[in-house]
Amino acid sequence: MDWAWIGDHLPQLVSRTGQHLYLTAIALVIGFAISFAIGVAVTRWRAIYVPAAVFAGIVFTIPSIALFAALVPITRLSVLTAEVPLVLYTLVILLRNVVAGFDAVPADVREAADAMGFRRTARLVRVELPLAVPLIIAGLRVASVSTIGLVTITAILGQTLGGLGFFIYEGMNRFFATEIYAGAIPTILLALLVDRLFVVIQRLVTPWAQRVRPLEGTAT
Repeated sequence: MDWAWIGDHLPQLVSRTGQHLYLTAIALVIGFAISFAIGVAVTRWRAIYVPAAVFAGIVFTIPSIALFAALVPITRLSVLTAEVPLVLYTLVILLRNVVAGFDAVPADVREAADAMGFRRTARLVRVELPLAVPLIIAGLRVASVSTIGLVTITAILGQTLGGLGFFIYEGMNRFFATEIYAGAIPTILLALLVDRLFVVIQRLVTPWAQRVRPLEGTAT
């Protein structure tokens, strides 16, 4: 490791880390919004799930480099060129988990909510969504780690993109191990930190799950 090079490039490392998080966040927010909207629609019109899942699955099988390259003639070397594939790749993970989360809500719970006078929207927000949260966040954890990895590949789109992948790409071109590690190690750490962040978020938004476990242990 060339520590002098690391010291000289700290501002760029910080800037690229910020860009990496920025590109990841955009993909996750848009991908989750689309997946959640489709997931909610599926709870009312089940027939739309199969075509949506098939589309997401087909997109997921397309190699990322090929998809990025295919968009260049249309959207040029822009953030949009990077974000369209990143968003599409999140759908296969997030859509399945959102739908699975709602499907996991017991039928008797829905019936009890209906008997208490909850309308469909109120039942969704106050009953079904809280119970679906664990599976939804599990999907966000997987999608976030996957997207952090894919952002590095956007470095093929030019020097203005790629996040930390810029250093990996440049280091490989120059056969400079320090630069490769400067991009790879922070990328791994980002994935671990973001995954842990979603674990904390899940504990905060589902406090009842933490209270149930000690009771289960006492009963046994």
